[in-house]
Amino acid sequence: MRLTRHTRGFTLVELAVVLLVVTLLLGSVLVPLTTQVEQRKMAEAQQLLDDTREAIIGFAMINGRLPRPATSATDGQELSSTCASLPDPGKDAVANCTGFVPWATLGVARLDPWGKQLRYSVSPGFADSAFTFSTSTTNHKRVCPSAASCTTPVVSGVPAVILSHGPENWGYRDDGGQFVDSSTTNTDEDANDTKFKCTVTANCNDFVSRTISKSTAVAGGEFDDLVSWVPNSLLFNRMVAAGRLP
Repeated sequence: MRLTRHTRGFTLVELAVVLLVVTLLLGSVLVPLTTQVEQRKMAEAQQLLDDTREAIIGFAMINGRLPRPATSATDGQELSSTCASLPDPGKDAVANCTGFVPWATLGVARLDPWGKQLRYSVSPGFADSAFTFSTSTTNHKRVCPSAASCTTPVVSGVPAVILSHGPENWGYRDDGGQFVDSSTTNTDEDANDTKFKCTVTANCNDFVSRTISKSTAVAGGEFDDLVSWVPNSLLFNRMVAAGRLP
């Protein structure tokens, strides 16, 4: 007598269950991996801001003043003319001293981890000529917890601010093209971008730095800008150590 073997394949339902399990397993691996990649980029961006700040202070230790912004979005050399003397109709010195990090002059990286150029705003009194302990702090920068209120600033009276626009919204590519702002609720990010398009002093000096959030429901909306600044105490201490002050 010959025995016949019967083989049984997977039913469509069983295949669907298997695919669902595989999808869930892959999802549980990929989501944390994506989070890790983004956290690493954030750390790299913060390190770039720190390195840029050190380069700015190093420039001051050599030249006796802070560097002016880059000539343009495509030219990383610092402005050859003082901010106060630039013939830009409708702009004042503070607006002219607000732009891009002069990456070529400083010898720092041009782009953050998301392919965006770092922004830079500096007080003309500290960038147009050598400064001293008595140089006026008029038109220094404030860093605020929100665009809506700056009654209790994060820091005030600093001569320069450096900013990365982060992974989402705003920013400029290396070719000078602008990244699209795809949100209508990120008002704090909008405020930071506006500072770099200012034309008069009153609109150029307050920047927002707060906890990163993807929520559109929080005050100021979603926010992923990274902001750094040059503290007066650190700047002056380095200048004294380099023999540039007093």
